[in-house]
Amino acid sequence: MFVDSHCHINFPELAGELPAVLDAMERERVTHAMCIGVNLPELPSVLRIAAEHANIYASVGVHPDYERTSEATVEQLVELSREPKVVAIGETGLDYYRLSGDLEWQRARFRTHIRAARQCGKPLVIHTRAAADDTLAIMREERAAEAGGVMHCFTETWEVAQAAMELGFHISFSGIVTFKNAATLHEIATRVPLERMLIETDAPYLAPVPHRGKTNQPAYVRYVAEGIARLRGASVETIASATSANFFRLFGVNEHVH
Repeated sequence: MFVDSHCHINFPELAGELPAVLDAMERERVTHAMCIGVNLPELPSVLRIAAEHANIYASVGVHPDYERTSEATVEQLVELSREPKVVAIGETGLDYYRLSGDLEWQRARFRTHIRAARQCGKPLVIHTRAAADDTLAIMREERAAEAGGVMHCFTETWEVAQAAMELGFHISFSGIVTFKNAATLHEIATRVPLERMLIETDAPYLAPVPHRGKTNQPAYVRYVAEGIARLRGASVETIASATSANFFRLFGVNEHVH
C-alpha cells in the first residue's frame, strides 16, 4: 500500500536490524523501498541489500555532503546503473548548508550525475539545501528534464517546487511534513498535484511524529502519508495509492514483485 521512495537501510543504525526492519515494513503494508547510494565505497552494501530482497531497489551516486570521497565519472555511473535493481542516479545535488568555501567541486559533481542520468535514461534523486537557485540553474543548463526524477526530502519554497515540476520532477515529502513548525511545507503539501508527489522516510533520519527524535525506518512512511492526508482533507488510501503509483511509474518498478 505504501512505498518508501528514499531510505538508507544500509547505514549502521539499521543494517544490523535489517530482518526486523523488513518485518516492520510488512506489518505496516510498506510494499517497496529504495535504498539510496551516497558514495562509491558504500555502494556494495546498497546493491547487496537490493539483490537479496525482491522489494528493495537501489540508486547509485555520490552525495554532495561527502567532501573527501572518490569522485564518480559519467562512465562509472552509467556502468553502475546497469547493475540489477539500480533504478536511479543519485543521491546528488547541492548542499551549501553544511559546507562552505569554494563549492565548485559540488557543482561539477552534480553536473556529472545529470549527464550520467541522461545517458543511461534513469531518473535523478536530487538533494538541495540552501542552494535552490544554483540547483535549478544547473538542472536547466544540463537538461535534467531529459532524465526527470525527484526532489527528495523537499523543504524549499512553493516557487522552487513549481520550477522543479516544470522540469518534469516529482516532489517528495519526508517526516518533516508531520512537524508542527513546518507551516510552509504544510502549505506546499496541499498544493503539489498528487500525480507529482512521492513520500519517503530518509531513514534512519527525520523520523515523523509520533516517533520524532528516534531512529527512523521505512515502516514509518505511513505516518508521512497520514500527515499529508490530514493536510489535504483526503484519505490515507488516496495518498498511498497515488504516491505508490508515481514511484512505480517514475522508476520503472514492477509493483507486483515484492
